[in-house]
Amino acid sequence: QVHLVESGGGLVQAGGSLRLSCAASGLSLSSSVMAWFRQAPGKERELLAVKAWTDGSTHVLGSVRGRFTIDGDSAESTVYLQMNSLKPEDTAVYYCAAKSGVKHDWDYWGQGTQVTVSS
Repeated sequence: QVHLVESGGGLVQAGGSLRLSCAASGLSLSSSVMAWFRQAPGKERELLAVKAWTDGSTHVLGSVRGRFTIDGDSAESTVYLQMNSLKPEDTAVYYCAAKSGVKHDWDYWGQGTQVTVSS
């Protein structure tokens, strides 16, 4: 059974940084893709960044590109989201997700970690 456990959220002042971690268990990394999403109150869940263990590629989407980066440690089965220059509008619950590389839908989700950015 696959489990994803996020950590690293918290309260930070605008302009600060946080590093989120997502530890995966029960996942076949070599055939998996992992990602970070966020959801702010009253808004839809937003895809932020993707790490494809299948080919090692990473992708950061436009809304946070230049401020957020994604990387991973295969030995620890962990994906990280480094968030710099945080803004109050980055306040949200951040979720880790995983799927088989060939699938469209995200099969597995973590419980989420709250990030609050104060102005």
